[in-house]
Amino acid sequence: MTVYLIVSTLLSFAVSALLGKIFIPVLMSKKLGQPIREIGPRWHKSKEGTPTMGGLFFIASTAFALCVSFFFCDANTLIKLWITFAMALLFGFIGVIDDGKKLFEHKNDGLKPYQKILLQLVVSGAYLFVMTKLGYITTNVHIPFFSVNVEFGFFFYILAILFIIGTVNAVNFTDGVDGLASSVTGVICMFFAVSGITSGDNATAVLSCAVFGGLAGFLVFNAHPARVFMGDTGSMFLGGIVIGLAFLINSPLIIVVCGIIYYIEALSVILQVAYFKISHGKRIFKMTPIHHHFEMCGFGENKIVFLFSAVTVVFSIIAFFLG
Repeated sequence: MTVYLIVSTLLSFAVSALLGKIFIPVLMSKKLGQPIREIGPRWHKSKEGTPTMGGLFFIASTAFALCVSFFFCDANTLIKLWITFAMALLFGFIGVIDDGKKLFEHKNDGLKPYQKILLQLVVSGAYLFVMTKLGYITTNVHIPFFSVNVEFGFFFYILAILFIIGTVNAVNFTDGVDGLASSVTGVICMFFAVSGITSGDNATAVLSCAVFGGLAGFLVFNAHPARVFMGDTGSMFLGGIVIGLAFLINSPLIIVVCGIIYYIEALSVILQVAYFKISHGKRIFKMTPIHHHFEMCGFGENKIVFLFSAVTVVFSIIAFFLG
């Protein structure tokens, strides 16, 4: 299994990097570039036209690497592995629709919020239904820091759906600086890979390594200055992956610890909007999500990526010992 994990990671890396090498020029020639919001940092306007939907590179490389799992994994592992990947893939498909509307309608607004939430609700509910029916998810939830399990019963499904949707959109908020979402998620995948290896959970280890390899290959082109963006295609897929990995180790709330950056990003937006309305136009941050606040304070993109990734490393170590 150790050999397979190494092969899977390297294979995913190679496929992702190769797809980027081949298709970025194609995307540029077809003028499938990302529109840039007027309300964003003014210097981001120089990025307009950068190809998007690059998330397809690491999605495809992950799928390719996972195909080898049929030769190494038992049936139980394969079922958990592919159901979780399929859930993330469906979230990625929602992102494809969203990115497609932006590209072909030549504006930065894709799906309407209610359309996006409705589709995410269907995917989340289907995932929980299938995993519960097969006995891979229970309503007994491990609570980090307190080392206790709490039985939520029926309310588990309501809370779990909200948690999945919230996490997917939090990852989406994190994708706003070159290499940020891919770097932070890469660290989190390593946390889950180590957790899977040490606990003998092959499904978690295999999926984590495949995604990590794909992200590493994608970062060849996504690191600042980015030659391609992952788009909602990639960020929603990654949101599905990280929350799926948390469910695979039967500790969904652990993602709040190792993925603290995601929730800080989302919380900054919520606080900004709420305070803006309450105070009739005042702001807490210079701009949100919070990575833009750091930009407005003079932090370069590479510095933000390093800082946020370092925080993720620290909290991933904490999460490992909590597990």
